[in-house]
Amino acid sequence: MHNTKRLKQSAEALEAKRKRDQAKITKFNALCDDILTRKRAADWSKDAFALTTQMLSDNPEFYTIWNYRRNIMLNGLFPSSTPEEINGLLVDDLAMTLRALKVHPKVYWIWNHRRWCLGIIPQTPEGDDPVLWRRACWEQEMAVVEKMLDLDSRNYHAWNYRRFVLAGLPVQRPQAEELEYTMKKIESNISNFSAWHQRAKVLSSLWADGVVDQTKSRTEELELVKNGIYTDPENQSIWLYHRWLLGDGSDRGLVEAEIAGIEELLEEEQNSIWCKESLVHYKLLLIRKHGLDLKEDCRRLLRLLVEQNPSRTSRYQGMLAAMEAESTGA
Repeated sequence: MHNTKRLKQSAEALEAKRKRDQAKITKFNALCDDILTRKRAADWSKDAFALTTQMLSDNPEFYTIWNYRRNIMLNGLFPSSTPEEINGLLVDDLAMTLRALKVHPKVYWIWNHRRWCLGIIPQTPEGDDPVLWRRACWEQEMAVVEKMLDLDSRNYHAWNYRRFVLAGLPVQRPQAEELEYTMKKIESNISNFSAWHQRAKVLSSLWADGVVDQTKSRTEELELVKNGIYTDPENQSIWLYHRWLLGDGSDRGLVEAEIAGIEELLEEEQNSIWCKESLVHYKLLLIRKHGLDLKEDCRRLLRLLVEQNPSRTSRYQGMLAAMEAESTGA
């Protein structure tokens, strides 16, 4: 904690701590050696499985042990188990990894193991609904990932995993619901780049499938972005989403209209780096896509950016050099 005075430990206390740490290291190394020896011997036993649980509780980033654990399940536990028992083992592993995620929410290997478990949930052997078990697990997983994003709305592992769960749900959710969800997260934190990114992915799919009118939808999104930019003109997440909406600049009229709006904002926010960078970006699109004579505008803006943001001088000079090279055909 800040402003908290550190207490100097005695030599005896430091030595006691060293011995405790050494004992933990010795125990960990012995467990590691035991597991890896069993792995080399293709030991698919329940005892080996229990040891992997112990190891992964201590070190969930040990991907070799995750791989070994899956092999134990496939080669040792599943062949002698009923479908009910296999489902139970997988549900137990989902519970185990959920506990791990509460402590280590950004460890890739934990998320990866959950993907694997969900992917092999067996069909329900009896009854009218063969995907009963699968649906229960996948719907529970949706609730889990929403809880994780409530705890940390910017956790990109959780957002990436959310896309995996949405795609795998036995009964697909309407994509309009996901748009509402991203809006909820954006309203909670307008700087949430992952929420904007997810919104772009959902809209791309809706546009491609013809579910919503792309022109009307883009106009509505641009109005949403405009409100955000005027509220926080230095918010990188909003500007990047704005660039996605305008794409490669094929729609000249749209790009010119957005440039006019940004220039209007720049009159009010003269120190805005993102306004200037975006103007350069869009004017370069018009130069390259439509042959407009806007090079002097870009030169002027890049000179201003070098003065205002010298730490990125090399980047701005590179943009200028690329523009000049294109104009000479070099």
